[in-house]
Amino acid sequence: MRVFLDTSALAKRYVAETGSAKVGELCQQADSLAVCVICLPEIISTLARLVREKKITKADYRTLKGNVMTDLADIDICQLTPDVLAAGVSLLEANPLRAMDALHVACAVRVEADRFVSADHRQLAAARKAGLKIVDVT
Repeated sequence: MRVFLDTSALAKRYVAETGSAKVGELCQQADSLAVCVICLPEIISTLARLVREKKITKADYRTLKGNVMTDLADIDICQLTPDVLAAGVSLLEANPLRAMDALHVACAVRVEADRFVSADHRQLAAARKAGLKIVDVT
């Protein structure tokens, strides 16, 4: 099973919160994992915000960033090609999405994901509408 994780889902692998156990189970069941290329800067942004908010230490940040980088070496990364960008534009025209959320869905469609995993309800609705099977990890 090919599992596509948006950033909200991938972050749950590194920061314990509601949905983390479900993400862990899905990752164990998956034959392959995939993410959009924008996932790396988004997750680093999330971790840096957690440091600023004093929810994690700088040492935790360095450890978690290292874990992310190691994991991404084994995860399929979908690039922003012209066809993915065009699909993202179509998704934005048909759904109430933020631009980055549309790109995640477009990438999931492009890599023919068996499951699209997210904690964003609007994004999940758009993914379902695009023909993807969804997993809500809120």
